[in-house]
Amino acid sequence: MRIYLDDERATPEGWTRVYWPDEAIALLDTGNVVEISLDHDLGDDARGTGYDVIAWIEEAVVTRGFVPPVVRVHSANPATRVRMEAGIAAITRLASASRAP
Repeated sequence: MRIYLDDERATPEGWTRVYWPDEAIALLDTGNVVEISLDHDLGDDARGTGYDVIAWIEEAVVTRGFVPPVVRVHSANPATRVRMEAGIAAITRLASASRAP
């Protein structure tokens, strides 16, 4: 499954659309997600942002050996894009370290 988290853009063909971080996290938790693309600004910061999904993935990798999918960012917000990409880099390092002998 490929997940597309966004509140405004059209969903690319072949992707499952979600609007809120809790929806994305519920699907990630099934273990069936191979790729996820995240927007940051979803229209209601109190309900969450794309970064919340990255934080969840990072914690899941550390605390329970979660194998992360490919994570992409399609946010147009330059400051949050940098923060999200740093989170993805951390996830990649942590996941690699957990698989090392």
